[in-house]
Amino acid sequence: MGKTIIISNRLPVQLQISNGSITAIPSVGGLATGMKSVHSGGDSLWIGWSGLTEEDIPKELESDIDNALAEHGSSKVTLTKGEVEGFYFGFSNRTIWPLFHYFLEYSEFELDSWNTYKSVNQKFADAILEKAGDDDTIWIHDYQLMLVPQMVREKRPTVSIGFFLHIPFPSFEIFRTMPWRKEVLEGLLGSDLIGFHIYDYERHFLSSVRRILGLEVSFNDIYVDNRVIKVDSFPMGIDYKKFKEAAEEHARRSPEKLSELQQRLNTHKKSDPDNKFFLSIDRLDYSKGIAKRLYAFEYFLNKYPQYKEKVRLIILAVPSRSNVPQYQLLKREIDELVGRINGEFSTVSWTPIWYFYRSMPFENLIDLYTSSDIAWLTPLRDGMNLVAKEYVATRIDQTGVLILSEMAGSANEMNESLLINPNNFEQIADTLHQAITMPVEEQKARNSSLQKRLERYNVEKWAHSFMNSLLGQRDLEAAHVSRLITEARLQGILKDYTSAKRRLLFLDYDGTLAGFHNDPQKAGPDAELYELLDILHQQENTDLFLISGRDKDTFTRWFLPKGYHMIVEHGVWISRHGEQFKLLENVKNDWMDKIRPVLESFVDRTPGSFIEEKNYSLAWHYRNTDPDFGSLRATELSTVLTSLIGTDDLSVLNGNKVMEVKSSNVNKGRASLRMLGENDYDFVFAIGDDWTDEFMFQELPESTVTVKVGRQKTAARYFVENTDKVRELLKSFAKA
Repeated sequence: MGKTIIISNRLPVQLQISNGSITAIPSVGGLATGMKSVHSGGDSLWIGWSGLTEEDIPKELESDIDNALAEHGSSKVTLTKGEVEGFYFGFSNRTIWPLFHYFLEYSEFELDSWNTYKSVNQKFADAILEKAGDDDTIWIHDYQLMLVPQMVREKRPTVSIGFFLHIPFPSFEIFRTMPWRKEVLEGLLGSDLIGFHIYDYERHFLSSVRRILGLEVSFNDIYVDNRVIKVDSFPMGIDYKKFKEAAEEHARRSPEKLSELQQRLNTHKKSDPDNKFFLSIDRLDYSKGIAKRLYAFEYFLNKYPQYKEKVRLIILAVPSRSNVPQYQLLKREIDELVGRINGEFSTVSWTPIWYFYRSMPFENLIDLYTSSDIAWLTPLRDGMNLVAKEYVATRIDQTGVLILSEMAGSANEMNESLLINPNNFEQIADTLHQAITMPVEEQKARNSSLQKRLERYNVEKWAHSFMNSLLGQRDLEAAHVSRLITEARLQGILKDYTSAKRRLLFLDYDGTLAGFHNDPQKAGPDAELYELLDILHQQENTDLFLISGRDKDTFTRWFLPKGYHMIVEHGVWISRHGEQFKLLENVKNDWMDKIRPVLESFVDRTPGSFIEEKNYSLAWHYRNTDPDFGSLRATELSTVLTSLIGTDDLSVLNGNKVMEVKSSNVNKGRASLRMLGENDYDFVFAIGDDWTDEFMFQELPESTVTVKVGRQKTAARYFVENTDKVRELLKSFAKA
């Protein structure tokens, strides 16, 4: 078992250079705390930027810095000031952050920033490759490093890679506006496991993968060449025990040991015990909705004037990215709003808003959590929002009310809180009133449920859930029944091929010998394929059958002059040695007039779809439709057709972006078995890419070399990644 390598933009330690010496101080907070259980002992390494640029680090101190970091199980990636500007402040925070939080108007698409983002991601990938072995497990974190998984995969194809995105993943309509959308998706798909906080983000990501890359997605599995990538949601928790115990210790303190902030809070509480404190804690970021919260507070005071001098809003805005223009404008707007509202509503003894623009030590956070009657957290868009969980964890007497934006990821698992739309001032005002008047019994009932859930699924459980899933994905890959045709396996197959006295080959066409085309009639064979098939067809003691769902007219045009053996329309027609097609099965087509109008109605309702009419079957193609919409329509059509054909001797085949209605007694398995019985074959080979080929894989003898194109669930013994690999495999046969 190899080591675990964690990668994030920043290391979990802070470096300080003072008087020519280096001090490394462990960080506190979400990710550093969450990964503590994973990043422990000598079998773990954390790679990231130290926070010091190349220009900040004296050459003579470089080895001291490396040694200081090594004591904390860390290794640095060195960045220049220009790289930090372009990579972090540029593409990460002026492109990805606003776009992924639905602030499209703030998104900048600068080519220079993108190029810097790519080069810095390569730096991180190189740092991983320098330290990682093939048996190691790599866990990459967050939006700054979305290209790293594929960069590592290209050099270490067998290593196990996980990626977790800590911010929202936007809907396809938002994500598609990014010029480098394809490159970002391909970067992420270097992972074996991709994690998100909630299912909505997972769903958006899968939709983008289908629509932009056109990849096959089955539930939460993505098929890329010879790999299956799992996508799942893992809601991040908090160190529940830490916050609960801090609140308990806080409650036991004698008055003289209370912090200055707590003493001030107590003084105001004693002056009017019925007064309510609203608490708002956020980074100063436009996604947090602080300005809208202030407007909503003003609206509340005007709608419910009886609460003037009875409530106080405590705002803690933690400075963030103060050199980015949007954040500077936001800071000015909030300063002005606080000043205006306080100026409008203040009295001699009452200031409605207490505003703190700074970071606070942990002790003071506990002061605020335990003293505030209502936590009011209403981001416009938030990946998770752990403050909501921290507030609930500190309510040791189970009183207090949490008002939470439904746009926060944590809202999905905190239904007992009061969920609101942060844009609906009327609803917010009424919810604040509801919170103020909520009976203590109801508060305790809500918080009791929340606390049990948060304690059970804490941050340590989150980290272990992800790691176990990543390790499980690796084990699943190793135990997959269908095995990749490696060079060693190919040599074994070729040995059987060359020593065989009589060979039988079944080759599917679409998705196997040739790739798919938006227009099936344009996906004809190329010169290389003709040459390859000629060689195989002419090999001594070899019977080659092209076996396809295609119609006989198309295959007559493409292949009849070549004299190949052909079985088409899933086993209805057969041609040998270039003769005209003959019926292989007795089938009827009088049912087609009943089914055709149904398919035509779906064509009318599904832009991009069309009907392919064969002699004894009808196929509805939806490759050119929107992937999600096409899949939805296909499911609907399957239900309609299944109920319509009833007990008729018909079946519905679901192929690759095609749904075909045909006779039930016809399939590739039945046809291939008939051919097998016509001679004494000691080597049988069958290859195909979709569910219609599974009939062959299931019906042919176990000794058959069955090969699936792609890494989907299959009854085949082996698989190859794509049509290029199929050609390589058949060329090996041709040279035998």
